[in-house]
Amino acid sequence: MICDNKRLAELAVLVQGELVGDPEILIRGVADFDNAGEGEITFVADLKRGAMLDKCKASAIIVPTSLPEISIPAIRVRNPYLAVARIHALFVEKPFVANGIDARAVVGQDCRIPAEVAISPLVYLGNRVRLGQRVTLHPGVVVYDDAVIGDDVVLYANVTIGHHCQIGNRVIIHSGVVIGSDGFGYATDGNGRHIKRPQVGAVQIDDDVEIGANTCIDRATFGKTWVKRGTKIDNLVQLGHNVVIGEDTLLVAQVGVAGSVTTGNNVVIGGQVGIIGHIHLGDRVMVAAKSGVTKNLEPGAMVGGIPAIPQKNWLRSSAAYAKLPEMLRELRELQRKVAELTGVMEPGEDDSPGNNE
Repeated sequence: MICDNKRLAELAVLVQGELVGDPEILIRGVADFDNAGEGEITFVADLKRGAMLDKCKASAIIVPTSLPEISIPAIRVRNPYLAVARIHALFVEKPFVANGIDARAVVGQDCRIPAEVAISPLVYLGNRVRLGQRVTLHPGVVVYDDAVIGDDVVLYANVTIGHHCQIGNRVIIHSGVVIGSDGFGYATDGNGRHIKRPQVGAVQIDDDVEIGANTCIDRATFGKTWVKRGTKIDNLVQLGHNVVIGEDTLLVAQVGVAGSVTTGNNVVIGGQVGIIGHIHLGDRVMVAAKSGVTKNLEPGAMVGGIPAIPQKNWLRSSAAYAKLPEMLRELRELQRKVAELTGVMEPGEDDSPGNNE
């Protein structure tokens, strides 16, 4: 662990929690409930897990405020997940080391690079690239002409930043991400041939965004594709040209967003969701995994299914779908009984031998 040992009282102040037990206990790190030992702090997020506290071997534990009694040193908080995230980040935080520019990196003309950077071997910087303070570029990063990267940015191995794209401060971009590839734009002529439309816009990534591995964000046809402050994007996500993603939005793995979609703030989009182009999702919209969104969604909407409908209706529909074979058998039985009562047979129902004359 990078951080020195911390007193339990210090950690309680950090997360604005209620301290239970000895405030002088020293904590050196965070571990999960089953593996935590002496000198470590762990957490439980619900009362069901709280019933197992007698088996906990950690020196301290983070618990919900609703947990009535506890026999080991603890910090009570409203949101244990949030508290443990802040404490864990404290212990694993690594100080920036300014290694400078490796001799095996390639740097173009008229670049603006401050003294405090860490540029690894095999990094390529085009012409007129501007880097902020304390930027870390891992091996294989490619930054094309006129791109701008803010302060405290980390680009992991083999990230590509296209020309004229802008990356804000404190952005983390994981391996294999491509920012600023051409948007998927074609016009079809009378012979069925697809003619490429020039994609001359850019991509803007605002402050405090994190982008997961192998995600692709296309540059705009005109203007910019824009990911706003605080948004977190999982692995293998595709954002088409001119998409605008609002602040503090969550996009889970394998989401595909077609061109010119816009979202409000605090939107949550589950894994493998597909979103048709040129629609808007309002603030706080939540889309269940594997859904297909085909129309605008009002603020606060919770939807699921293909096409996406209100989540409650989708859950009822899913339950009914699972019963379709049984319902079909019952329907056929009812049809047979009605036919017997009325003496009417549907065409083709009487398939007994001798009726083929």
